[in-house]
Amino acid sequence: MQPRPVIGITTQTQEAVPGQLPRCWIMGHTYITSLSTVGALPWVIPLVADDMDTLRAMYERLDGVFLPGGVDMNPLTYGEERTDLCGRLDPDRDVVEIALARWALADHKPILGVCRGLQVLNVAAGGSLYQDVLAQHPDAIKHDYYPYTGEFTRDMLVHDVQIEPGSRLGSLLGSQRFMVNSMHHQGIRQLAPGLNATSIAPDGLVESIEAPNGQFAVAVQWHPEEFVQRDAATRRLFTGFLAAAVAYREQAAQPATISMRRTA
Repeated sequence: MQPRPVIGITTQTQEAVPGQLPRCWIMGHTYITSLSTVGALPWVIPLVADDMDTLRAMYERLDGVFLPGGVDMNPLTYGEERTDLCGRLDPDRDVVEIALARWALADHKPILGVCRGLQVLNVAAGGSLYQDVLAQHPDAIKHDYYPYTGEFTRDMLVHDVQIEPGSRLGSLLGSQRFMVNSMHHQGIRQLAPGLNATSIAPDGLVESIEAPNGQFAVAVQWHPEEFVQRDAATRRLFTGFLAAAVAYREQAAQPATISMRRTA
């Protein structure tokens, strides 16, 4: 039985609660269980932004990188000043995730991004974001179906996306039209060089991206982790990611195996 692929999943800072909790690193259970359900070994990555040697050592032990949803990215990461349109930030998370994304892109290590993860991948590759889609994107539809008030749920399908024929995402989902949930107010403004847009929302907003060079570097603006347990198409997105991670691990081990055989 082959070992399960090790998938790094980043965290988010929870500030200290005086007298109750110190500053913590946290991440939602569903991200982790959606990966373990399809056979991954999730490795939760702390935000060691001031210790890049430790972060790199953790990265080297990963077979794939998963970038989950979360708070807004600091506009300084894509060359803009922050405006009042921007929400809560997590500077340490920006540093860690951009580093992981850039390392993985350079090494062709598999990446799967979700919501903020799509935005991180785009920024890491040289793109930019809308600080607020509704305020800055012409003809924007509603994208911020947050479940905080109880009016919406995390698994509520609210609009469709048109998927590019021939894309890796389209191949995995098996469809050119796909209904998605939506819990974001930021999105891709300028697509990074070297990445392809593979689906769009009805208002033209980019809803998924991927690397065109054969690397499994796929990111979606919606939250597929909510559907892994009950939707076959979404499950294929995750199992495809894991298959790529296993293939990467085997390829990385191959030179060492050949060298050992020659020595023997």
